[in-house]
Amino acid sequence: MRLDKKDMVLYAVTDRHWLNGESLYSQVEKALKGGATFIQLREKNLGEEEFLAEAKEIARLCKSYHVPFVINDDIYAAKEINADGVDADGVHVGQSDMEALDVRKTLGEDKIIGVTAKTVEQALKAQAHGADYLGVGAVFGTTSKADATKLDHKVLKEICETVD
Repeated sequence: MRLDKKDMVLYAVTDRHWLNGESLYSQVEKALKGGATFIQLREKNLGEEEFLAEAKEIARLCKSYHVPFVINDDIYAAKEINADGVDADGVHVGQSDMEALDVRKTLGEDKIIGVTAKTVEQALKAQAHGADYLGVGAVFGTTSKADATKLDHKVLKEICETVD
């Protein structure tokens, strides 16, 4: 599966801080029922075993809704759940993670690769290395990611005007 622009209409990113006693599965299903067209599993504070179990469960759920599902940062988790017969559609990587070119070699041509880009140079490099989409932000202030710095709207515009 590769990316279709219609899949990017409402991109939902998981965040365990907002569960309010519910399961992650329940929250993701609510997002899907509410119109989410793309799901990214971003759970930074889970152990490997628990993360893989959540990933498999959420991957199956997304498949039942025909919605693409990517894993944040962890290329090897995506590869492992695919080996188990569960399908992660791809990964989203940051600037400190594996390069998109190497992610493509590791996961294959049919997987979706998203890359975080905060500069025009990063965006152009990600595009040249085979990224299917870019995550650019935070454009607005957020409390969901401690290290997020607000991106100037002029930079966002430059990135959008520069890449496909």
